[in-house]
Amino acid sequence: MSDAAVPSKASSNAPDARWLRGDWLRRALASDMFYSFRRSRLTMVAAAVTLLFFLLAIAAPLLAVQNPFDPAQLQLMNSRIEPLWMAEGQSPFLLGTDEQGRDVFSAILYGLRISLTVGVLGVLFSGALGIILGLVAGYFGGAIDSLIMRIADVQLTFPAILIALLVNGVVKSVFGNRLDAMSTLAVLVFAIGLSFWVQYARTVRGSVMVEKNKDYVAAAQLIGLPAPVIMLRHVLPNTMGPILVIATINLALAVITEATLSFLGAGMPDTMPSLGTLIRIGNNYLFSGEWWIVAFPGFALAALILSINLLGDWLRDALNPKLR
Repeated sequence: MSDAAVPSKASSNAPDARWLRGDWLRRALASDMFYSFRRSRLTMVAAAVTLLFFLLAIAAPLLAVQNPFDPAQLQLMNSRIEPLWMAEGQSPFLLGTDEQGRDVFSAILYGLRISLTVGVLGVLFSGALGIILGLVAGYFGGAIDSLIMRIADVQLTFPAILIALLVNGVVKSVFGNRLDAMSTLAVLVFAIGLSFWVQYARTVRGSVMVEKNKDYVAAAQLIGLPAPVIMLRHVLPNTMGPILVIATINLALAVITEATLSFLGAGMPDTMPSLGTLIRIGNNYLFSGEWWIVAFPGFALAALILSINLLGDWLRDALNPKLR
């Protein structure tokens, strides 16, 4: 047998070698999406700001001068101190302190962790629920499709914040004061997830109804693959573009919904404040001169929401072939 007929070891490992050499990175840098990303300076700034907020939230224990959730580290004598650059500012309180002596900068860092945790988990829960229901409705059709879509239509008649308030109120009325801070966080994730699943379900259903009539689905059915495998392995990957856009935009909506619930007193407690809780606390001192207690958490929340929305707008345009 000639040497040409025997595949060499190097050729059999060629994909792994290309992966190790970083060919995947070169392909990503040469893609249309990265080209669109480089052309938009506003999108690059939005991505940098969003990444900065996530890094600040992750590194909060390292950057904060105190743990605002630990009452043992708070001193009432340090309450209502002005920001560092003002006349009565004191080190190390860069952005001043609130009425409990909490460092505002530290409270914002830890509040970011809570807000982003609720937002990300809420998006994951709503996305998983909406994708599953959309796949089932679009693939099987019939009575199942009608039932799921009628439920979605009914929910669309109510604002998302009203659904979240309703779910949150029902759960708290059942459990009362037995809910601790982590249980309250789980309730918020559940309430927000039930508020935003409809967009995923309707989008996935429409894509599945188009994809299920194509040849590759018929071939998968012909060889006897079960319906869940066909839906998850073959149909779902072709619907990921719109899902990513919805998830990015819904992350901003989930964060603002959590902040609204906390501002109304139906969200995170004062002992474990999110950005919305910090804004609610600081709003009580807005007209008494301690403006920094509400201004800096409000600015952080606005910057986070704006940057995520700008990323979502860019992603929607980048994944739309008609706009390329």
